[in-house]
Amino acid sequence: MPERAKVTSLEALEDFRAKLIIYRDKSSRVLDEVSDDVTRTRVWLESERPAYWQNLIRRLNRDLETAQQELFSAQLSGLRDASYAQQAAVGKIRRSIRDAEDKAKTVKQWQRQFDTRVESPARQVEKLRHFLGHDVARAIAYLNEAIKNIAAYAELSPTSGTPNPSPAAPVESPTTEAGGPQS
Repeated sequence: MPERAKVTSLEALEDFRAKLIIYRDKSSRVLDEVSDDVTRTRVWLESERPAYWQNLIRRLNRDLETAQQELFSAQLSGLRDASYAQQAAVGKIRRSIRDAEDKAKTVKQWQRQFDTRVESPARQVEKLRHFLGHDVARAIAYLNEAIKNIAAYAELSPTSGTPNPSPAAPVESPTTEAGGPQS
């Protein structure tokens, strides 16, 4: 004779299912944020940063031309103090141009390395997304069926295989027509 299942807490299964749904939803949102961050970073590297550094280098080159003209004018006028200040300004702008060019090169290096550095972790994120969307969804569906089956099983009477009367319906004892117990 098969042993009877001992169902002690259907609520525990329902609570676990509810927490699993919450976990799946929160995890999906986090994975969406990660994917959005990767996309934003790619756009930032491929369009925003190169344009920023190119514009800065152009502006600094214009400033350098202006500073060189001022230096030339100061040298022609014979003002030594002015020419030292102009030389310092020219030197500062040239250093700024070199720094901006170095940073533009660094951005180009990041662009080349982005796919190789991000590809493996991004694949892991997609695997986790698939797991949450497919396997966890199947687990939730399985728990739903298990909860229904266990609830249906718990309602069966252990001897007859018929449903137990609901607790709301009072069980009446058999009586005779006079209202007394039957012998």
